[in-house]
Amino acid sequence: MVRTAPRKTRVLALAASYAGLCLAVVMFIAKTAAWLLTGSVALLAAVADAGVDLAGALATVLAILYARRPPDRSHRFGHGKAESLAALLQAVFLAGAAATLIGEAVQRLLVPRPLTEIDAGLAVIVASLALTVAMAGFETYVLRRGASPAIAASRAHHGVDLVIGLTVLAALGLTRLTGWQDLDAVIAIGLALFILVNAAWVARAGFAVVLDRELPTADRRRIAKVVMDHAQVRGLHDLRTRSAGDRVFVEFHLELDPDLSVADGHAIADQVEQAVRAAFPAAEVLSHQEPAGIADDRLDLRLG
Repeated sequence: MVRTAPRKTRVLALAASYAGLCLAVVMFIAKTAAWLLTGSVALLAAVADAGVDLAGALATVLAILYARRPPDRSHRFGHGKAESLAALLQAVFLAGAAATLIGEAVQRLLVPRPLTEIDAGLAVIVASLALTVAMAGFETYVLRRGASPAIAASRAHHGVDLVIGLTVLAALGLTRLTGWQDLDAVIAIGLALFILVNAAWVARAGFAVVLDRELPTADRRRIAKVVMDHAQVRGLHDLRTRSAGDRVFVEFHLELDPDLSVADGHAIADQVEQAVRAAFPAAEVLSHQEPAGIADDRLDLRLG
């Protein structure tokens, strides 16, 4: 039986994705208007990031809806990896926005243009920062109640939004105080490089799930301890784990007394699997029972 995250967690993740989409629409419109008023390249960085937010938020909503679908005949492991694909898509959007921003900033350095309506730009950035803090707080609340790669990527991106917003605020403020127009473009290039670094981080996290990276060592040790705590378990090998959205998949070979009947061995395996599920409520657990002490081809030995 597939064990998923509690229903409340899934509802919260979906609610966070809808809230993120609404926020992204508002931010994109407001920041675009502020950029058109001021002509600031640093604000253009915020616009580019808001555009990525909007595309990413839409992808997140669709991915979470798809990932929550139950397993079917064509997808017996479920659809959870859709969330990680959404995270990878956000990374691509971020990289594209950063490249475009660098090109615009270099052009502005070569052909300077004075900024206008700086006060309006400052007001928009302050308001967007407040909304972003609220959204990041809600996403943190959701993540504390269950895993969601798409929401995790969205929260990380909102962290980037905060850095970008504060930096743009500084750029506009310093430009207003000093009158140095090139400062805006220089800061924009720095923001573009920061966005590229964040894109790499988001992509790395997405690839870890898509490529079936093992769970953290601490989780694997915890699983092994739960298995070995059963009094009739003689050994454990070939433990394999992976995650997909809000699900965790655990497989292992269970070494039992060779004299046990098939029925008794099966009963012990059920007890062990239930214990692992109790420790990891979002886990689907599968064990293979075999007599302790036999020499067989083991994945652990092949991996070294």
